Amino acid sequence: MALLDRLPSARAVVLSAAGPHFCSGIELGGPGNPLTAASKGADPVAAAEGLRRAILEMQAALTAIEQCRKPVIAAVHGACVGGGVDIVAACDIRYCSRDATFVVKEVDMAIVADLGTLQRLPRIIGYGIAAELALTGRKITAMEAKEMGLVSRVFNSKEELDAGVAKIAKEIAEKSAWAVMGTKAILLRSRDVTVEQGLEHVATWNAAMLRSNDLKEAIKAFMEKRKPVFSKL
Repeated sequence: MALLDRLPSARAVVLSAAGPHFCSGIELGGPGNPLTAASKGADPVAAAEGLRRAILEMQAALTAIEQCRKPVIAAVHGACVGGGVDIVAACDIRYCSRDATFVVKEVDMAIVADLGTLQRLPRIIGYGIAAELALTGRKITAMEAKEMGLVSRVFNSKEELDAGVAKIAKEIAEKSAWAVMGTKAILLRSRDVTVEQGLEHVATWNAAMLRSNDLKEAIKAFMEKRKPVFSKL
């Protein structure tokens, strides 16, 4: 995600999966599980600190989705389990196919979800619904996810999902990159501050950005009744 953030040609990011499922969750007993490796050792304090570091590293990997200046769109098909919900909750926009299911599975595995679901999901679907899903481990369907506001739209198939999301990403990519990145930054900032603080922040932002060449091009294109061609990053 850090690479895509720095890549000038990347204007929008689509996060999807090639296999039968978007994410089937972490392989708890597998040899590649960083939590298993980090918790080993004779000294319980060293093991605890190793486990803490491993969790923080995985948290940072998912937070990188949110920190990417480009909009990140999740395209979910099949199962989205545990860490998969952490991933989509960090994305800016979420879509899914009709066969998609979502489950916050950690509670069934005697784990407290620790990669962002408990922090981000309540802000997307509300505290009460997020609490129900996190405390019961109940699986929800694509249509339930849409009703809750977890996804914006449900597509009939993965093929339609991929095509539809690609079209939306292209639409975003054709807009002013500065305006798009600024909109994401302001949305995220406004989530954590008061309305007054958010307004002050966007005023400061636009004090600089309203002088962009993209704004001049947008006005010129509007007057000439044509599609604007915005500058590259």
